[in-house]
Amino acid sequence: MSKIAVFGANGTIGSRIVREALNRGHQVTAVVRDPAKITEQHPSLTVVKGDVLEPVSVRAAATGQDVLVSAVGGGDGPGHLATIEPAARSLVTGLRELGDQAPRLIAVGGAGSLRTPDGKQVWDAPGLPDWLLQIMHAHGDALDYYRTVSDLAWTSLSPAAMIETGERTGHYRTSLEELVAADDGTSHITAEDYAVAVLDEIEQPQHLGERFACGY
Repeated sequence: MSKIAVFGANGTIGSRIVREALNRGHQVTAVVRDPAKITEQHPSLTVVKGDVLEPVSVRAAATGQDVLVSAVGGGDGPGHLATIEPAARSLVTGLRELGDQAPRLIAVGGAGSLRTPDGKQVWDAPGLPDWLLQIMHAHGDALDYYRTVSDLAWTSLSPAAMIETGERTGHYRTSLEELVAADDGTSHITAEDYAVAVLDEIEQPQHLGERFACGY
């Protein structure tokens, strides 16, 4: 059993990570700006107020935890754009204040910087809307920043090109820098199975200090 704190625990992805962690018997602390928005009740769930953009809040949430998950990103709309790269810097700053007691960091990443079979990146595809490109590149900037961090244990997990709520199958495939896609070129994963991949990585670390991707 691990102690896991989750920023963005009331979002589409964060809420699935919380649920998956609780179902596996972990102790979870949901860190949100408005605790009243978390209505789920569970004996192993604690809800606290916190802001991922404030290093002091990150430090408080991370104290005594084994893993800190950041599910803060652009998945719930363009309004979240401004938090992605600044959140990465705030998370690292807050965790560094804990020194050797800092928990491992797992960050929800984006698919935009993943390579496609033609050698380009997902964000190079024609016709993508401006707001989506901005989110993709913000996730890319956050990943670039994480890759400069060598004094903390971090992992970034990129989803498939399409991630949406759906069925939990417990199955997925992984890669490092390549977009995970089916033979017909489609690339997707449910938020439920993305959460499975996050918890699998928490329980059996395979990607310390790097980004990996998951999809069907």
